[in-house]
Amino acid sequence: MLSNMMRCFALFLLLCLLVLSTRAQDNYEIQVYESETVPNYSTMFELHSNVTVFGMHESVNGVVPSQYAWHETVEITQGITPWFEIGGYLFMSGNQGDYWLHWVGDHIRPRIRVPAKWNWPLGLSLSTEIGYQRRQYCEDTWTLEIRPIIDKDCKNFYVSFNPVVDYSIRGLNHNAGPQFSPAVKMSYKLLNKVELGFEYYGSVGAFKSIYPLREQQHQIGPVVDIDISPVWEINVGYMFGLTPATDKGIVKLILGRRADWKKHPKKTLDTKLV
Repeated sequence: MLSNMMRCFALFLLLCLLVLSTRAQDNYEIQVYESETVPNYSTMFELHSNVTVFGMHESVNGVVPSQYAWHETVEITQGITPWFEIGGYLFMSGNQGDYWLHWVGDHIRPRIRVPAKWNWPLGLSLSTEIGYQRRQYCEDTWTLEIRPIIDKDCKNFYVSFNPVVDYSIRGLNHNAGPQFSPAVKMSYKLLNKVELGFEYYGSVGAFKSIYPLREQQHQIGPVVDIDISPVWEINVGYMFGLTPATDKGIVKLILGRRADWKKHPKKTLDTKLV
């Protein structure tokens, strides 16, 4: 038990060293991905909710201020095969002075994983996400995200690393080229149904021109995952901003429910949801 704990802790420290020396994902879907995909004949319905309680009071590069911004994201993911899924997103935002939810944009996201039957020592999958968002809510209107996902379960410990590459197809950052936005999660199963952990999100600028540290975005905070059922997903947390360019406080909540259209073996139903 102690050796497993030390190995997982060492892996987490290594990932932190990799990313902390390296701006954060847009605050709509604040999530570190796990490598597992939604099973075939199943659909995952998720609602990502977050409120920026300490954010930017003024517009930055034509984007609405983030102070007291309320974001809702509807995500629907369909399992196609045991190793391939397709997800879609609807982004909405309410902002200070006008808290009606307004349409922000839509994305589509196919993802593949290394099949479980290969018995690899690490979970590995690759997500690609492309979509449009309105200019008043984002510096870039069309974007592409490439997200490798590497994770590992060490009995009661779980670690996931998402070394995300973002690219502006059209917008303010198009000429900057690909940008690096890493994300890390570490959690520990404290009780049978409860996991406590930390999540980290960063954005450091383009590979060819890393931002100065004060212009980078770094967020870290505690999270709780509640496993009330194999088909339910509950994740709640609070993110602290670590640099002047980062929103200083965000409360986030993810609620998910999986619908199975065909009976799965018990092994599949016991799939861990993050």
